[in-house]
Amino acid sequence: MTRHPTDHPQFYLTAPAPCPYLDGKQERKVFTHLIGQHAPSLNDVLTHGGFRRSQNIAYRPACEDCRACISVRVRVDDFEWTKSLKRQWKLGKDVVGARLPPAPSAEQYDLFRSYLTERHEDGGMTEMSVLDYAMMVEDTHVETMVLEYRKSGPDSFITGVGEGPLLGVALTDQLADGLSMVYSFYDPEVTGVGLGTYMILDHIQRARRMGLPYVYLGYWVEGSPKMAYKARFQPQEHLGPDGWTLSPGQ
Repeated sequence: MTRHPTDHPQFYLTAPAPCPYLDGKQERKVFTHLIGQHAPSLNDVLTHGGFRRSQNIAYRPACEDCRACISVRVRVDDFEWTKSLKRQWKLGKDVVGARLPPAPSAEQYDLFRSYLTERHEDGGMTEMSVLDYAMMVEDTHVETMVLEYRKSGPDSFITGVGEGPLLGVALTDQLADGLSMVYSFYDPEVTGVGLGTYMILDHIQRARRMGLPYVYLGYWVEGSPKMAYKARFQPQEHLGPDGWTLSPGQ
């Protein structure tokens, strides 16, 4: 059985592959394993350094001629509620997010497949089987949660759990200084509520209640339509050569 050191992680470099965000570009990633008792603290350190988690792997771009992928995090205490975001939050007033352990379900997978088919049919995750999805959720050595979003019921204000069909799911890591949204998806046929926006706003509110200063949104790529939505959540910090600094214009 292969064993990986946990006190002194080893880093590896992937071979070049087509970039999923910018046409004509090649991407490479540096990665390491997140396993064992030190995985939570290592995940904290690496997230601060611009890494993202996927199952028990932490990775970040290591492209030779491109630095377009920028790690972003929202400053919770200073978050600016624009008129548009206030409207989105109000539209979701009947949606409840329940915090659950990182365990997959058939209902989650069905929603995951519907989301990919409608929004990312040409993406790299479209071939994921139910077993692949289960591994994405439960193969973790860090503090991870699943947030399931449903319509509120008569007892939701007591139980914190909604009722009815599953509307959205967020796989989220809890760090020492924030919440890191690993992956989220939602019912593409639901109208009247911007579920993707609502789930980010819900994470910002949760982080505030938990006394956590940041919500990590992963990478923002200027010029990529897939990433444009992240710029709505201000103020945010970008990770650059001088560390985390306020994004331009703030």
